[in-house]
Amino acid sequence: HVQLVESGGGSVQTGGSLRLSCGASGDIYSDNYMAWFRQAPGKEREGVAAIYTGDSRTYYSPSVAGRFTISKDSAKNTLYLHMNNLKPEDTAVYFCAATRSGCLSAEQVLSGVADYWGQGTQVTVS
Repeated sequence: HVQLVESGGGSVQTGGSLRLSCGASGDIYSDNYMAWFRQAPGKEREGVAAIYTGDSRTYYSPSVAGRFTISKDSAKNTLYLHMNNLKPEDTAVYFCAATRSGCLSAEQVLSGVADYWGQGTQVTVS
């Protein structure tokens, strides 16, 4: 089992930046996917970024491409989401997630196929 704990959320003005962190503990898998999702009030959960831990290849939704960067520090078992040029529509609870297997496509992962989820951290842009 994997435990995921997000941190780094908060309130920021339009155009500002935040860095979210997701610490992983427990059974740390390799050659799998880790990803960030978000869910705004009244909206469906949206996959925003994913990283394949085998080769660090990254994938982004069109809504955040060019503004958000997903990265990982394997030594610290930590996943990051660097968010720049934030907009009010980025306001949401952000969740990190992990898969057990890498035998998936990035599209499947960003559609919500994950085995482990964190509790979420609130990001508010005004």
